[in-house]
Amino acid sequence: MLLVNISDIPGKKFEVIGIVKGSIVQSKHAGNDILAGLKSILGGEIIQYTEMLVEAREIATNRMKDEAKKLGADAILKVTYSTAGIMQGSAEIIAYGTAIKFV
Repeated sequence: MLLVNISDIPGKKFEVIGIVKGSIVQSKHAGNDILAGLKSILGGEIIQYTEMLVEAREIATNRMKDEAKKLGADAILKVTYSTAGIMQGSAEIIAYGTAIKFV
């Protein structure tokens, strides 16, 4: 499945299937929250949260791709990610784009 964040693929003709999305709300273990709290006082990257968001983006992307595959899509254009805090220590990641089929 081709994923791009442009609105056209040069040299390719396609038909639009529709919007597809994938989302997840993910959190880390409470012990990691304590370590992250200490890190926020000292400054620097909070690796536990970086890892959480990387994993969440991958899951959201795969869910978006699965939805597109079910619709018979060949690619997803204008792939976009959005993040929202739900509660302390958790985040929602949404991946969305326009599913297309090459003609």
